[in-house]
Amino acid sequence: MRRVNLALQGGGAHGAFTWGVLDRLLQEDDIEIAGISGTSAGALNGAALKAGLLDGGREGARKRLDRLWDKVGAVGDFRLNPWLNPFLPMLRFWQDAAQAFMPISPEAVAAQLYSPYAWGDSWSNPLEPMVRDLDFSHVCAKAGPKLYVSATNVRTGKIKVFTGDDITPEALLASACVPTVFQAVEIDGESYWDGGYAGNPALFPLYETDLPEDILVVSINPLRRNEVPDTPIEIQNRINEISFNASLLGELRAINFVRRLIAEGKVERGRMKDIRVHMIADDKLMNELSAATKLAPSPDLLQRLKAAGRSAAERFLSHGAKKIGAEAGLDLHEVLGAD
Repeated sequence: MRRVNLALQGGGAHGAFTWGVLDRLLQEDDIEIAGISGTSAGALNGAALKAGLLDGGREGARKRLDRLWDKVGAVGDFRLNPWLNPFLPMLRFWQDAAQAFMPISPEAVAAQLYSPYAWGDSWSNPLEPMVRDLDFSHVCAKAGPKLYVSATNVRTGKIKVFTGDDITPEALLASACVPTVFQAVEIDGESYWDGGYAGNPALFPLYETDLPEDILVVSINPLRRNEVPDTPIEIQNRINEISFNASLLGELRAINFVRRLIAEGKVERGRMKDIRVHMIADDKLMNELSAATKLAPSPDLLQRLKAAGRSAAERFLSHGAKKIGAEAGLDLHEVLGAD
């Protein structure tokens, strides 16, 4: 049995890629998921995965993930209040027409002018029904994989990691709280935004002594883009990607540093965990997608992302999974540009 921890990135509806990855991994009986650290969409995937595992095993987890993403596809557009959904096709028509004839992206203009607080008390979080659909007696259970969910404290800017009984519906909503779209989530007198700003995902919770040394990162925010963005929304999207990847790169640098110290004999082996990092990603696909699809998914797009995730997981299982428990699958020197 190959034991591995999962680190699941956030990235809005593009998290359907992770859905596909998990769907394929769950078909491998010799891979045991020991720990999960998730942020935003990654936190939702992680919670659905654990709840499903405890309810119905591997097939139960696959069905639970299917149910989650079916509900995501039914939302239509996260930026609209539910009562606007009947008008969504017409709104999308005018949005597409504006994009075709205007030199400036309508989404970029709206991002500068719109605040979720403008709705006042009539605002409702479109993610709340799908989050509360989860069985939190399973999500918070001691049995099954250890689950860690990250959010960002609005006032301090520090990461908050929820685990065990602290993983409430509010904690999941906080982890996925995009501040330009959703109102901040208050928990115990503190306000929280999307965890991606402080940890996307956080790796350090997975350093627990009873967890394996292998961490499989499912990446949905491309580390590299081949084209330099030149439209307002593309520029903003790349800024978000860079900021969301910054914390992950920082943790990978720390892992690389410790591994080098251990390899050089400067740290006694066993005193610190010699973390082996693996990664599943499809940067080519993510470079092709627009920022708008993160917040306005269609069922067709979600199915495309799921299929891409399954394919990426299949490639990993064919070439990289054999390294679990033996060696790192990700070349940190190459990723970090280290000497």
